[in-house]
Amino acid sequence: MSAPVPPSADDRGARNTGPARRPIVVGVDPDRAHRMAPAWAADEADRRRLPLRLVHVEGVPTPGDRRQAVPPSWEGWNEALHEAGKQVLEEAAEFVTARHPRLEVDTLLAEGDPDPVWTLCEQSRDATSLVLGSRHLSRRREVFGSASTALPVMARTRCPLVVVPEPEPLAQDRPYYVVGVDGSERSAAAVDVAFEEAALRGAGLRALLVWEHGPLRVFDEHGSQEEARRLLSEIVAGRHARYPEVELRHEVVAGHPVQVLTEASAHTLGLVVGTRGRGGFAGMLLGSVSQGVLHHALCPVLAVPTHG
Repeated sequence: MSAPVPPSADDRGARNTGPARRPIVVGVDPDRAHRMAPAWAADEADRRRLPLRLVHVEGVPTPGDRRQAVPPSWEGWNEALHEAGKQVLEEAAEFVTARHPRLEVDTLLAEGDPDPVWTLCEQSRDATSLVLGSRHLSRRREVFGSASTALPVMARTRCPLVVVPEPEPLAQDRPYYVVGVDGSERSAAAVDVAFEEAALRGAGLRALLVWEHGPLRVFDEHGSQEEARRLLSEIVAGRHARYPEVELRHEVVAGHPVQVLTEASAHTLGLVVGTRGRGGFAGMLLGSVSQGVLHHALCPVLAVPTHG
């Protein structure tokens, strides 16, 4: 583990020195061309005045590996992987400290199998948020990080998971976040995170409840929409009072939740969704919706667990 980069004396007093200085944790891709996740995490850590932890899981030697320059022994092979992992973290640390020179940074090189899910989920227990990168290959096939880690991590993370796409999305002149609301008390965690992120960035917030009507409710469509609006207003009202500086829009939109939220993700700073539980309003199941938007969203996705 590398030595932390200490803040300056002038800056130390302005930093968050309370007992809950939980780091922003980011999984580092070995491909140096993919730096959107570390960049997002470094910006977030600097904005929140929190430490940043860079995590890389180096994997273990496997008999089927046929890469060039393979050392002749298992021990040599393992050492080569270890040295490569250290270099990955050193380059990532140089990248984030060049972006924010006063940022407090440490690194973690973990040994394990090629799937880093366990390590990342363990790190999430004491983290403010966990950040991963994504590389969308197509609408039908996508790869998250180097080992399709985002979905299993989302199912087990103990803190908000942020999935940052490559390349960087373009935000509008008046930045805002989008939060998906399902009309239940379980939406509270996602709405809380959305308001906090919007306030930190001086951005607005668009709260969406997607109303997906079915044939059994077609004769009471107006009443169902009114109930949806009432539930949405109740959920956001108290939280807006805590963040009056955040310009709020709340809307009930008819359609499929994944499609509506994906379309809403264009040109936003981030899309915030919950990851557990059936909603209080029929037609919105945030657990499945969060998985869907991870596949297709055009902006960073903040998936907020409702447990813990």
